[in-house]
Amino acid sequence: MNREKQILVAGAGSAGQRHGRNLGELGCVASYYDPRKDRVEEAAAGNPAAGRFTDFDAALADRQWDGVVIASPPNFHVDQILQFLDEQSCPVLSEKPLSIDAESAARLIEHSQRILLGYTYRWWPPLSAYRDQLQEGIIGPVRNMRFVMSAHLADWHPWEPYQDFFMAHKGLGGGALLDESHFIDLMLWFLGSPDSVFASVDKISDLDIDSDDNVEILVSYASGERVNLHLDLIGRPHERSITAVGEKGSLVYSYEDNVILHGTRGEKVWNRQPFEGERNDMFMGVARDYIDMIDGRLTDKRCTVEDGVAALRIVDACRLSSAEGRKVLLGNS
Repeated sequence: MNREKQILVAGAGSAGQRHGRNLGELGCVASYYDPRKDRVEEAAAGNPAAGRFTDFDAALADRQWDGVVIASPPNFHVDQILQFLDEQSCPVLSEKPLSIDAESAARLIEHSQRILLGYTYRWWPPLSAYRDQLQEGIIGPVRNMRFVMSAHLADWHPWEPYQDFFMAHKGLGGGALLDESHFIDLMLWFLGSPDSVFASVDKISDLDIDSDDNVEILVSYASGERVNLHLDLIGRPHERSITAVGEKGSLVYSYEDNVILHGTRGEKVWNRQPFEGERNDMFMGVARDYIDMIDGRLTDKRCTVEDGVAALRIVDACRLSSAEGRKVLLGNS
């Protein structure tokens, strides 16, 4: 009989607890590290086999782990991954973003084979179908795309004051630009690398945070496509949507309705492709791939260190563009 895999989850907030539960459902034993003892105890509740740690060095030294999930705030990711890889021989699953900037994230490139990056929307079946339809040319050549992520920060973790959430703190890697780089990653996954960006990255609301809460990005591709990304931590009701406009029509994905809309006429008439499923399905997809990676069965990683660095290069260019009020040419900034 195969023994249960021992997984260390570094970071026992909501993301770490979700990864731990999912890996537990797939037959692993999740142990938890977090500097906050209350979070460790909450995460490990009901699981007497779980280790509980408030010191990262002690967690690493406790046993030979089969894997580690890095679910701490982004400013800790790179150092924790490198320390783990230096002391243990197993693969790492890292939450996104890989770090707070591309330069620090690039320290992980030489270890890319041992790291799976969790930009989880790549595992969301409707978005895989959306990408396939774009690449099949259902709307012809894509001319422009619009990405919208608008969700009030106070609604994200209603069980705790939002001021306690790392998202409220720039120094921990919080803010709309970094956390919602999900949509930057999707743009790269759909269209590849752009030529330039022009961005505004601001704090404009009354939220009690020091991170950015409103981001506007205009992206240009050398091949002609134009992309607009809007990210905010203010909006109610929440909206997450993607719209692609091509020569033969439009293709829309609405997360809240979980539907792909395909339109080819001037009138508002859509062909609807609804999807079943719940948000945790994408995280379960990541967990299954990670177990396959531990077992040496994963031959094609859906999201890599290189993908994470590419997204952060866009993030860095957006910051520079906003600070200097100019278009930034990627690769020549």
